[in-house]
Amino acid sequence: MTPLEMIRANAELVVGQLREASGMENFGYNAESVEWLDGFIERQRVRPGFDAATAGRMSQTLGSFVGECVISCYGGEWREQEGSWAIDFGGGNAVFPFNKVGKQLLNGAEDSVRGWFETIPVIFALQTDPPPPPKKKPWWKLGG
Repeated sequence: MTPLEMIRANAELVVGQLREASGMENFGYNAESVEWLDGFIERQRVRPGFDAATAGRMSQTLGSFVGECVISCYGGEWREQEGSWAIDFGGGNAVFPFNKVGKQLLNGAEDSVRGWFETIPVIFALQTDPPPPPKKKPWWKLGG
């Protein structure tokens, strides 16, 4: 199985396992599911026996799901960048769902996956605004 196939299989595993737990009929690759997952991550962090090793394993599976949510909602595609898998939007714009999920698992709500997910279109909209129009020449320089 290729890394990309593994990512997609892990994402489907999350959908299959968490759909019932979420109580959401439409649990899948959408913003509402990312919001639910944010709370799920917080609930996992307080479980007895939760440690950095558990966080590492969970970040791979849950990060696959979050990445597929990003693609479904905002576009982009999985690409390997500097030894990590990212959602690449082109033009040097990318997000790293595995890293973000891992940060919330280790640091808590201050590194919220939901907040990060909601800022993606805002951040990239600012970066992709067209340049301002060229300045017009002053009237005294318009002559021939």
